[in-house]
Amino acid sequence: MIGILGGMGTQAGLDFCNKLAILNRGKIDQEYPLFVLYNKSNIPGRPESIGLQTKNLSNKAYNKKSKLKYKKVLDSLLKGCKLLEKNNCKFIVIPCNTAHYWYDDLQKKIKIPIINMPDEVFKFTQKNCKKNSKVGLLATEGTLKTGVYNKFFDKNYQLIIPSQKIQNNSVNKAIKFVKMGNVKAAAKAIKPAINSLIKFKCSKIILGCTELPIAIFAFKSFNNIKSSKIFLDPNLILAQSAMAKYKK
Repeated sequence: MIGILGGMGTQAGLDFCNKLAILNRGKIDQEYPLFVLYNKSNIPGRPESIGLQTKNLSNKAYNKKSKLKYKKVLDSLLKGCKLLEKNNCKFIVIPCNTAHYWYDDLQKKIKIPIINMPDEVFKFTQKNCKKNSKVGLLATEGTLKTGVYNKFFDKNYQLIIPSQKIQNNSVNKAIKFVKMGNVKAAAKAIKPAINSLIKFKCSKIILGCTELPIAIFAFKSFNNIKSSKIFLDPNLILAQSAMAKYKK
C-alpha cells in the first residue's frame, strides 16, 4: 500500500492521487492501486518556516528561532509519516517540493522508505535532457532558498530561476491563487514566469511547486501533461515512481 502525506496543499495532494489513479486505470475497482492519503493540512507553512542559519554570533536569537520553526515542521511531518507507517504502508510519498528540505531528518526517523521527489525529477531529467543544458525551475521561495533541487542538478545542469520581481509578481501569486481555488487567475499569473525562462532558452522547466501543474494544466487533458515537451511535472514523475515501486 502507498502512503501519501498530503495537505501541502490539499489541491496538490488530490492532484497527485488523481495522477496515480489515471496512470494505473483498471477496468474494475480491484485493479486500482491501494493507497492511503493523509491530508495533513495543519502542518506549519513550509516556506515560512525556513530560516537559514548564520554563523554571525550577533544572530544567535535568529538561529534559535529558525531551529524552533524547523523542528515544528519536522515534528508535524513525522507524526504524519508515523501514522502511515502504522497503517502498513510499503513506502511514503510527499507531494510537496519544499517539504523535502526536511527529507533527510525525516527519513532517519521512519523505518519505511520515503521516495525523494527532487531526486526522482533529477533521474527523469537525466533520461530526457542533455547534460549541461539549461533547466528552468519555478518553485516557492523556500524551495529556491534551501536548494533542494540544486543538490541534485548543479553538477549536471544549469538551473535557471526567475528574477525576484517575476518571482513575486508571477510565481508566488500563482501558487497563492491555486491554494485559494482560483485556478483561472493562477493560470494567468504564471505566464510571465514561463515566458522569462523560455527567453533564457531553457530546454525544460521544472514545475517545482505542486500547485503549479494545477495552474498550467487545469484546463488541459492528461495526455497534454504526459506529452509536454518542456514542462516537468514532479507530481506526475513521483506518481510514476510510486507505481513502479508499488508493482515490485
